[in-house]
Amino acid sequence: MAVGTPSDLAASVWPRRAGLAQRAPLLRAARGEPTDVTPVWFMRQAGRALPEYRALRAGVPMLDSCQDAALITEITLQPVRRFGTDAAIFFSDIVVPLVAIGVGVDIVAGTGPVVAEPVRDAAGLAPLRPLTPDDVPYIHDAIRLLLAELGDTPLIGFAGAPFTLASYLVEGGPSKTHAKTKQLMYSDPALWHALLDRLAEITIGFLRVQVDAGIDALQLFDSWAGALDEADYRRYVAPHSAKVLAAFEGSGVPRIHFGVNTGELLTAMGEAGADVVGVDWRVGLDEAARRVGPGRAVQGNLDPTAVFAPPDVLAEKVRDVLLRGSKAEGHIFNLGHGVLPETDPGVLAHVVDLVHGG
Repeated sequence: MAVGTPSDLAASVWPRRAGLAQRAPLLRAARGEPTDVTPVWFMRQAGRALPEYRALRAGVPMLDSCQDAALITEITLQPVRRFGTDAAIFFSDIVVPLVAIGVGVDIVAGTGPVVAEPVRDAAGLAPLRPLTPDDVPYIHDAIRLLLAELGDTPLIGFAGAPFTLASYLVEGGPSKTHAKTKQLMYSDPALWHALLDRLAEITIGFLRVQVDAGIDALQLFDSWAGALDEADYRRYVAPHSAKVLAAFEGSGVPRIHFGVNTGELLTAMGEAGADVVGVDWRVGLDEAARRVGPGRAVQGNLDPTAVFAPPDVLAEKVRDVLLRGSKAEGHIFNLGHGVLPETDPGVLAHVVDLVHGG
C-alpha cells in the first residue's frame, strides 16, 4: 500500500463516502459549522463497560484483540449499535505501533503497558524504526470492514502522542510521578528530542495507514501531558505533537488533540495544530474555548463519574456541558476522560438521548 501525501490521501478517501463531511454532525462540528444536534461519542466506548465486549474478549489478550481485523471491527461497532453515538472510535491501544515495529511491550492486566527494556540512553533508540503499512495490515483490513458497516457514522482513528509513548518507554510502565521521564527530559534534552522525534515519525506512520484506509477524523491522545507545566510542555513536547498534527493538515480529516488534566495547557495544545481540542472535566467548556482560542472546536467534557448520579443530577450536568459548549465555535460532546468499567451501558445510552434532545 502506497503512503501518499496528505493531499493525496484526501483525494483517495472522501469519494468513498461522498458527502459525509457535509452530512455528519461530528465532522461539521469539528469544522465549527452549525449542526442540528450536538454530536456525541465516548472515549473508551469500545469495550470495558459492555458485557458483549467482555464476552468477546474472554481469554483473548488485549494486544491480540488489537491485531485481529475481525475483532477490531466487532468491538468498534458494539457501542455504535448500543448507544447510537455520532462516531465510532477505532479499537486499538496506544502501544500497538510500538509492538508492530518489534518493541518489547506487553499489556499486563491490572497494570497496563509494561516495557521489557526501558529507554534510558541513546542505545535505546535503536529499535525505534519507522512504521510501514506492512507492519500493521490488520489496520487497513479492519477499516475497510468498518466502512462497509458504518453507513453515515464517521470513524475516528487513534494514536498515542509522542510524549505519552515516551513516558511508557522511559518509565518501563505506568507512573504517577513520571520522575524518570522528566529526569531524562531535563538532563539530556538532545536525547529526549531525538526520542520524541522518532516517536512522532512512528505515530505519523500509524495514523497515515488509518487515513489512507479511510478514517474520517483522528484523535491524538496525550494521556500524560498534564504532568507538565506549560513552559515544559511548550519546550519539550509541543513541537513533536505539532509535527504529528501537521502531517495531516489539508487531508480533509479533522484532528482532535486530547490530554488529561491539561487545563493549563489548552492554549498550547490548540496552537500545536489541532482542529478540535479535547477537554477533561476540570475546566468548563466556555472557559476552555476561551483558552483554546478562535478557529478551533472543543470536545468534552462530562465528568465520567456523573453517570453514577441520580437521573435529575445527571441531566442537569449534561445540560450544563451543552450550554457551556454552545459558547465554542464547535462542540463535540464527550466525557472528560474514558468510560469507567463499572458504568451502566443503559445510562450511556440515556446520555446520548439527552444530548441529542438538547
